[in-house]
Amino acid sequence: MENLELADARARKHKRRSREIREFDKGRNAKLEALQAMLVNKTYKTSEYQLFKIYEPKERDISKLPYYPDRIVHHAVMNELEQHFVACFTADSYSCIKGKGVHKALAAIKKGLKDVANTQYCLKLDVRKFYPSVDHDVLKQLLRRKFKDADLLWLLDEIIDSAPGLPIGNYLSQYFANFYLTGFDHWLKEVKQVKYYFRYKDDMVILHRDKQYLHELLGEIREYLQVKLKLELKGNFQVFPVSARGIDVLGYVVFPKHVRVRKRIKKTCARRIKRNKNRMTIASYKGWFKHGNCRHLTKKLFGEKI
Repeated sequence: MENLELADARARKHKRRSREIREFDKGRNAKLEALQAMLVNKTYKTSEYQLFKIYEPKERDISKLPYYPDRIVHHAVMNELEQHFVACFTADSYSCIKGKGVHKALAAIKKGLKDVANTQYCLKLDVRKFYPSVDHDVLKQLLRRKFKDADLLWLLDEIIDSAPGLPIGNYLSQYFANFYLTGFDHWLKEVKQVKYYFRYKDDMVILHRDKQYLHELLGEIREYLQVKLKLELKGNFQVFPVSARGIDVLGYVVFPKHVRVRKRIKKTCARRIKRNKNRMTIASYKGWFKHGNCRHLTKKLFGEKI
């Protein structure tokens, strides 16, 4: 019960005024007791998903579950499992990890590029429809290598089988997705001895001094993903000289000596400012631009320097 109460507290963070939570609070104690009984008796079933689309930064299908019981259950699971997931992630994975994220990944790539002699070429790739393509049987097998508790595995199986692939929007999906690729990360670092490798979700960047080596590695990566994880690479993978065009990743274009903001983000920012000079929107973009060499751009868009 203490875990369910903590899960409720974490799930409602910054959402206390929502209609769902106000309704839940009318019978909170009784509902948490009922949820505990469902979990103990293994009668819990994932609720029906609400599906909708978002269009920024690109079109995606988003799945949403009710606050009670599902989002509380997901937080209760992660209260116990987060430390175990994070412990097996490599240092080169930057999503779903507290203290990491886009800008930590950007800083790591910039640091790697300081070794100019060994980072002349970049292999940039990502997985085709990654979240929808995650194979349930493979994921369950990976989880069984990590966890042995039968009750836990029953609950994880129930959540995994509630929708095809991994539903974007589920709190647990981002951790499952990262865990799904963790064996691949270890293979690249420990078996293939790749020094400059960076992954954010399924976006991957590998740096090396030899273009031919990266082409050969690409073939091995494709085989590993297909055979071990039943995943396919997108056809837009690239091997290119870093100094000639920069690495377009994480909303930035990274060169050995400077960083630009991605062109699409600049255009979106200018369009939003023209339409509505919202202070929070402006502050958000200023924060984004601070991680690049954007003094002129900031002055042009906001009339000031950073």
